[in-house]
Amino acid sequence: MPTVDKPNPHFIINSVAPIRICDNGGWTDTWFAEHGKIFNIGVYPYAEVQIAVYDAGQVENRIVINAENYGERFAVDPAQHSSQHGWNRHPLLEAAIEYMRIPENLAVEVTIFSEAPAGASTGTSAAVTVALIGGLDALAPGRMTPHEVALAAQKVETELLGQQCGIQDQICSAYGGIDYIEMASYPYASVSQIQIPNSIWWELERRLVLIYLGKSHHSSQTHEMVIRSMENAGPDNAHLQELRETAPRSRDAVYAGDFKALGQAMMDNHEAQRRLHPALISADADRIIEIAREHGAIGWKVNGAGGDGGSLTLLCGNRSDAKRGMISEIEAENPLYRNIPIYLSRYGLRVWKHLK
Repeated sequence: MPTVDKPNPHFIINSVAPIRICDNGGWTDTWFAEHGKIFNIGVYPYAEVQIAVYDAGQVENRIVINAENYGERFAVDPAQHSSQHGWNRHPLLEAAIEYMRIPENLAVEVTIFSEAPAGASTGTSAAVTVALIGGLDALAPGRMTPHEVALAAQKVETELLGQQCGIQDQICSAYGGIDYIEMASYPYASVSQIQIPNSIWWELERRLVLIYLGKSHHSSQTHEMVIRSMENAGPDNAHLQELRETAPRSRDAVYAGDFKALGQAMMDNHEAQRRLHPALISADADRIIEIAREHGAIGWKVNGAGGDGGSLTLLCGNRSDAKRGMISEIEAENPLYRNIPIYLSRYGLRVWKHLK
């Protein structure tokens, strides 16, 4: 849809939400796990949403999506998109807009952008959905809490789109920071944000590295097979239990500033995922870990569910020069491997409004 001259918006809503790394205890935040314990860290780069707001009669199309990463700009007609069968361009974005029900007297152009690669297994889609729902929520009286935004974002994926989806990604994007999540009964959970001295926060930030494997992670037959086996094994099977146990260990290690213990919890989680299914840890991930170990890294894990593609979180040792050398060698090993600069996000979802 070509860009045309249009009037200035009445106001603009900005919304950002962090992505997630180092999700120790992942897989236990799912419907088949029933209950779980998860540790994760919210980081920049953010998912960014900007909503230009007009009166409904001011512009030709009442709802326009500008998916900047994909170079696509298109109109959405809610009357023709009342089910997932009508969401054919970017179903996640279209379903979230349908869920939030934009007031009939308003028109919006929604621009979405993220520097985090799609399919990096860092909860990017959840961050986009959280930022989008949070921004659209500002169009109506009252405001949703971070927990309500996270639940709404998770419902969009599971109920409207029928996808497999845990709860941790949306919670981390909504809350930010370093989170310890206890899911008592799917999908309901409590969140404890881990408060630590700046010296520990800064050192953790210095040590963490996010490496993208250069190809998008997608749901696969392997994941479906793992899900079926977990469903049949029951929520308290040994595989899920050993994943759960890495989360409180990670929490306690961060509180104590014990990076060696955090790294061990990461590695134990990583190997527990391998035991779920060998294909959850790719040959690319193993090669990057081999390089990281040679440069003194003390922890590593595949992000998200694991599998082909995606990314890894690495925890480096004391020396910053060893970290830089590690990154250089990883990127030289394969042109697809890429370091994604990250910073710990003290905040989760942030929404603010400004006049034209």
